[in-house]
Amino acid sequence: MPVSDLFAKRFAAVRERFAAKLDARVQEIETTIPVLARGAAGKTLARAHRRAHDLCGVGPTMGFVATGKAARAIEQVMLAPVTQRPPPICDSLQSLQSICR
Repeated sequence: MPVSDLFAKRFAAVRERFAAKLDARVQEIETTIPVLARGAAGKTLARAHRRAHDLCGVGPTMGFVATGKAARAIEQVMLAPVTQRPPPICDSLQSLQSICR
C-alpha cells in the first residue's frame, strides 16, 4: 500500500474518532452557560475555554471548518473571563448561547 493511501486511511480513522466525540465536546461547552450565568466560573469556565480552544484548531484540521469558526467565537467570548476572572457580561452569555445552538 502506498504511503499516501496509508496516511489517508489513518487520517480517516482519526477524523472518525474526532467526529464521534464532537457532540460531547459541544455539550460540555453548552453546560457552562448556566454556570456562567450564576457567576460561578472558576475551573468550569477554564475547562470549557480549553475545550473551545482545542476545537478552534483541531476542528478545521479534521475538516470541520464551521465548527472551528464557531469555537473561535466562543473562545473569544470566554477569553477575558478566563484570563482576568471578572464575571462575564450578559451580552457575552447571549453570544455564547447563540453560537452553541
